[in-house]
Amino acid sequence: MSGMKRIPSLDGLRAISVSLVLIGHLAHSGLLPAFLATYAGTGVKMFFVISGYLITTILLQERSRTSSINLGQFYIRRGYRILPAAGVFILFACLAYWRDLHWYDMCAAIFYLMDFSRNPPPALGHLWSLAVEEQFYLLWPNLLKRFYRHKVAILLGGVLISPLYLSLCFYLKLPARYGTFPAVVDTLAIGCLLAIFSAKIPKIKTFWASAMLLSIILTPFFPAITPARTLFSLFVLSPVMFFSMAGLIAHVVQTPYRILNIAPVTWLGRISYSLYLWQQPFFFRSSPQPMYKLALGVGLACLSYYLVERPFLKLREKRNASILSAPALKAVEPA
Repeated sequence: MSGMKRIPSLDGLRAISVSLVLIGHLAHSGLLPAFLATYAGTGVKMFFVISGYLITTILLQERSRTSSINLGQFYIRRGYRILPAAGVFILFACLAYWRDLHWYDMCAAIFYLMDFSRNPPPALGHLWSLAVEEQFYLLWPNLLKRFYRHKVAILLGGVLISPLYLSLCFYLKLPARYGTFPAVVDTLAIGCLLAIFSAKIPKIKTFWASAMLLSIILTPFFPAITPARTLFSLFVLSPVMFFSMAGLIAHVVQTPYRILNIAPVTWLGRISYSLYLWQQPFFFRSSPQPMYKLALGVGLACLSYYLVERPFLKLREKRNASILSAPALKAVEPA
């Protein structure tokens, strides 16, 4: 928005996150070593931590200015950001792959319920993460507005929900979906906690940031092949990894690294939403030229960003220009 500043390094972190997703999918397609496939999930989890941090920062700043949170305005801003690009992609996917889709697949995509789909189709399956985001948008701002004094307790409960839910499904032999909202709400909650306590966090030294990075790199390879290992992974390793992600976010915001803020990296971060939307169908369709299909996905993502996403963001800027014109109302730019 005009006159508003972006949080340093967040676009760079988005660029890393979407790159991890692409690397994971390339590995899944056989174009990179298979062990790298696990990093697709790591990239998505990083997106969730960033989202929790950014959305909560915006909401807290609004409450600090106005002593309240305008839910209507929040959803309008999110609508400009999320719905146009997603709508164009869903329309394309439904038309291009209609022979492979059932009516309930299309409904799950349209109503942001793909995370609860048992057999998501390849062309739309990655929209589970967008569904999780939308459910987070519906739930958290309402809870924060109504139960502001209990926000930390609510978030700590969110951190516990995911390992409890997954361990319960494991021991009862229930069909757990690892991409459902209850399974990943801990990542969002940890990002929200970071926003709440970020001003009180002392400057994180490079040594500790390096240890956090090592945790993120190594944790996905822990073999949870026994019940005890599964519990250890759910209640110890995964929380350590997610809090490490939050710590890295705090570190690079406190100490912006040039590599995360140079133009090519921030550009990749800015198109990361469109790129995430458009890359999936071109990885999971058999093709003798997978790199050609990847290039096509990237090209369509650029078209989506410049022809759909960016124009609607400019419309959002114009709409909010009068609301945020006063210096006292300026805040971190929603993204």
